[in-house]
Amino acid sequence: MKLSFSIIVPVYNRPEEMDELLESLSLQTDRDFEVVVMEGKGGRSCKEVTKRYEDRILIEYQEEDTGRSSRRNKGMEIARGNYFLFFDSDCILPRTYIATLRKALRENYADCFGGPDAAMNNFSVLQRAVNYSMTSFLTTGGIRGGMKDENRFLPRAFNMGFSREVYEKTEGFKEMIGEDVDLSMRIREAGFSVRLIKEAFVYHKRRVTLSSFYRQVNTFGKARVLLSKLHKGSLKLTHLFPAAFVLGHIALLLLAILHSPWWLLPIGVYVAALCIESGIRNKDVQVALLSPLTAYIQLTGYGMGFIEELLTGKASKQAAENLYRQ
Repeated sequence: MKLSFSIIVPVYNRPEEMDELLESLSLQTDRDFEVVVMEGKGGRSCKEVTKRYEDRILIEYQEEDTGRSSRRNKGMEIARGNYFLFFDSDCILPRTYIATLRKALRENYADCFGGPDAAMNNFSVLQRAVNYSMTSFLTTGGIRGGMKDENRFLPRAFNMGFSREVYEKTEGFKEMIGEDVDLSMRIREAGFSVRLIKEAFVYHKRRVTLSSFYRQVNTFGKARVLLSKLHKGSLKLTHLFPAAFVLGHIALLLLAILHSPWWLLPIGVYVAALCIESGIRNKDVQVALLSPLTAYIQLTGYGMGFIEELLTGKASKQAAENLYRQ
């Protein structure tokens, strides 16, 4: 089967990010693809940015006053390819990404695939520390593309693709938190093949502050509870780790205050392990020293979101209302 790629990018208020993404697409060794940019209304437009690349890559630009998931679905409706690729606007592709992906799918086709993310050496210290915390096996990063059991792998929309047939059968993304994991689950449930292609990685240039990173992972924690309600049996022991991390740290701190400071030793050992592993991976002292902080923000934010949603069900109720309207 001839693979005809349509790259679909939802974007809002991020012209600088789109510039870097489109630049990386224009430098691909394999440029047999189209790009569909679906921009939300109200922010700084990236229309002029897309025009600068029209002579190098085939681009379709459209503005929609809808949510991110609806814009992804609309992008698939107007796309001409038979295989859709999805990236976040803050991603940068290695020059051989498309060629590597095409070769991998030709040799071992999958109806749906996902790839991991990485950080470039010229990313800021914070961006590299965040990337470490999101990909390390010492946090929960292994489930984002580092896991050995591909039967459990669920592609995320920052680096994901699937066939037109998959879209027609599943009807695409829903307007909800955790929409990409929800779709990945529905793709598996529909009987389609899902594959992790580790060599098809992207550089994920997350433009976050510590506070916005907390809010992001807090939403991930809430989404996990919602997903467990929509997909019975999908909640695994690893998903409980951040909540256990939060409760365990509260217990250790109380024991240290009420009984003995030696109860802080496990925390010290864990922080040291994070520093050492990050230092080995990143070869940068600053990134290594910041990594425990970003790891704690990731695990605490996710854990608190999970606990809050488990107790209140607020996000689940809102999602139910949105899905009913759809």
